[in-house]
Amino acid sequence: MTNLSLVFKILALADDELILGHRNSEWAGHAPILEEDIAFANLALDELGHAQLWYALYQEFTDTEPDYLVFFRGAADYRNAQFVELPKGDWAFSMLRQYLFDTYESIALPQLVKSSNARIAEIAAKIRPEEMYHLRHTSNWVKRLGLGTAESHRRMQNALDELWAYALQLFVPLSDEQELIDAKVMPDPRVLQAEWESQVVAHLSASGLIVPATREPIATSRTQHTEYLTALLAEMQEVARGEVYGVEW
Repeated sequence: MTNLSLVFKILALADDELILGHRNSEWAGHAPILEEDIAFANLALDELGHAQLWYALYQEFTDTEPDYLVFFRGAADYRNAQFVELPKGDWAFSMLRQYLFDTYESIALPQLVKSSNARIAEIAAKIRPEEMYHLRHTSNWVKRLGLGTAESHRRMQNALDELWAYALQLFVPLSDEQELIDAKVMPDPRVLQAEWESQVVAHLSASGLIVPATREPIATSRTQHTEYLTALLAEMQEVARGEVYGVEW
C-alpha cells in the first residue's frame, strides 16, 4: 500500500464533508422554519468539523495545513464528488442530498471504525454519533416531504431524479483503492453501495418516491468537477486570498 493512495482517499473524505457543509451553510437565515434554520446550520457546522478532522489527518501525512487546503487550492485540486458541489437548490433538494449522504456515512463509518489504521478508526468513532443524529433528522424530512402535499412530493421526486446518478459517484473506487481495501484500511465501496441502495430504496419507496433506474454514476473520477465548484470556491476563498497565505493580523 502506498501513502499516495491513502492520502488521496483521506483528502476525498475531507473535501466531501467541507463542500457539503458549505452548501448547507447557505441555508442559514433562509430555511422554511426557524427551528430548522438552527438545526440545519448546526448540521452544516458538524460537516465542517468532520472535514477539519480529516484534513488534520492529511496534514500528518503531508505537512500541508488545513487552512491552505481549504482556501488556497483551485477546483482542479479538490477531490470531492460532484454530488456535494451542486447548488443548494430548493429545500427538497438540499434535504434529500443530505439524507443520501447521511445514509452513506451511516454505512461507511462503522466500517471505518474497524480500520487497521488507528487514526482513521479514531476519527470515524468521533464522527459516527453526530452522523447518527443527522440521519434521523433527514430521513424524517424525506418522508415528511415525500408523503406531504402534491407540491412537496413533486419537488422531492424532481430532486431524486437529478441527484441519483450524482450520489452513485460516492461509491466509485479511487485509484489504487484496492490496496487500501486489501489492507483493511478502507471498506470496499462496492459492498457499501449494495447496503446503501438497500436502505435508501426502501426508505424512498416508503416515502412515496420512485427511484431512478440508472445504476451508472455521473462521473468516474474525482478530478472531474462542474462549473459550480469553481464559483463556490471563488466565494468561499475570497477573503483568505485577499492576503498572502500565512499572514497573521
